Amino acid sequence: MEDGVDTQKSLEQLEGFEWPAPPADATGLVKAAHELRKRPIGSLNAHELGRLIGQDIGLPWLLPIAVKILRETVDDQLLTGFYDDDLLTAVLTRKSNVWRSHPHLVADLKEIIPLLEDTSPYIQVDIQGFLAEADT
Repeated sequence: MEDGVDTQKSLEQLEGFEWPAPPADATGLVKAAHELRKRPIGSLNAHELGRLIGQDIGLPWLLPIAVKILRETVDDQLLTGFYDDDLLTAVLTRKSNVWRSHPHLVADLKEIIPLLEDTSPYIQVDIQGFLAEADT
């Protein structure tokens, strides 16, 4: 259980509905999102979480997991110089209405951000955008 959510359940189970099959000519991203919604949320890796979050899919359940991963891996950046910028970007670029609904996650991210070193200028833009959105 993660924050009271059964991570063995899929987004389909948590949301209580299945999406119809994607159209035959759907993009790879659309097809992936449809498939990822069927998997237990606790089995999704950072890349998969980033893909779903970037499309605003399953945010109430996936954002807490993503922020936990970002917190747990912040030390990896200090040790190896690597940090999952894709997941970080997906999380940081959600709109202000999302952050108003999740103030505890805003607080967590505000603790994580100062721990990051040598972030790219692109990530710095995302960080500044997040801070502006989170404060509105």
